[in-house]
Amino acid sequence: MTIYDFTTQPNRLAHRAVKYQAPEVKYGVLPLWIADMDFLAFPALVETAQAYVDHHLYGYSYASDSLFERISDWEEKRHHYHYSRESIVLVEGVVPAIGIAIQAFTDKNDGILINTPAYPPFARTIQLNDRKLVTSELLFDEEEGQFLLNFDEIEQLFKNQKVKMFIFCSPQNPGGRVWSAFELNRLGELCQTYSVLLISDEIHQDLVWNGHEHHSFHTISPDFKKFSIVLSSATKTFNIADTKCSFALIEDEVLREAYLKQRLANNQHEINGLGLLMTETAFQEGEQWLEALKPVIEKNIDYIYAELSQKTKIKVMKPQGTYLIWLDFSAYALSDHALHEKLLHEAKVILNEGISFGKGGASHARLNVAAPFSVIQDASQRICDAFKK
Repeated sequence: MTIYDFTTQPNRLAHRAVKYQAPEVKYGVLPLWIADMDFLAFPALVETAQAYVDHHLYGYSYASDSLFERISDWEEKRHHYHYSRESIVLVEGVVPAIGIAIQAFTDKNDGILINTPAYPPFARTIQLNDRKLVTSELLFDEEEGQFLLNFDEIEQLFKNQKVKMFIFCSPQNPGGRVWSAFELNRLGELCQTYSVLLISDEIHQDLVWNGHEHHSFHTISPDFKKFSIVLSSATKTFNIADTKCSFALIEDEVLREAYLKQRLANNQHEINGLGLLMTETAFQEGEQWLEALKPVIEKNIDYIYAELSQKTKIKVMKPQGTYLIWLDFSAYALSDHALHEKLLHEAKVILNEGISFGKGGASHARLNVAAPFSVIQDASQRICDAFKK
């Protein structure tokens, strides 16, 4: 197997990286928030980008047949999901793809459900499109240390809040929960019963740990394809978010036609040419790199979990998927403002503020462990020093 570099800490300060944009970073604060990786790209991706630059022409591009083949091959091999080429609809990002779905399949003031805590753009996109935000707080299983879906509450909300759409995150962000086939089946049956369209954000599908298995929603039951859309991308798996290419998998022809119409109405049918090339390279040549990455991330997760659990009063939700860790600081009885001031000025780390994920995120923070182990060791030491037992 090729040896990849997961130890070099790239200097991203000079590259306008959002993660490193905060002025405090210049004074030694560690940014461990936005969900991208601090790992170097594997060589084939660099070669693809260089070849694009060397072409000296940057006009309009179209997606090649081979790109669609690589997407299909990846989904079938990694997730046992087979579908026709026509089912693939390219969009520049998963969040824009959610916006298209909201506009195509709901009307103003319709209810759209999300589980909270939730990736903040879910709520933002619903509200900016003048839809009614409906939330179901995830339950917490103390014994397993994991989130659970509150099926009884979801059903009541479907009945009473005129919910037309459910934006679902699988694996879940920020908790990293990988949903079982049983849970997905029960959720699908509820959506089917109450005529709710499900949008399944599966962008973290390849980043699953410790023997857990991601199940794409469309693989649970053929019937579910009639009322659901699956969204994914190579961008999270291979750290190429800036190249702007994702895809919606829409097997139902009626849904697909409506989605395509709205995509065109929004003028969102053109995809970044570099994104098309990088996505194809990632799926064609990136599997070996991904398999090498996984134990690196798992080691980082295990280290943070052990260190913070043993040396602080922080409750650590160990993720089954994603490289994001949900941290509960409630034992310290700090306001959200005081908590993040302490993280910034005493621990000297930047984490995502938990409250931005919904009211259930109060006294929480989200930590990104997709960085060299030396960085994770440093971050852990800083947090442990600032939040002693």
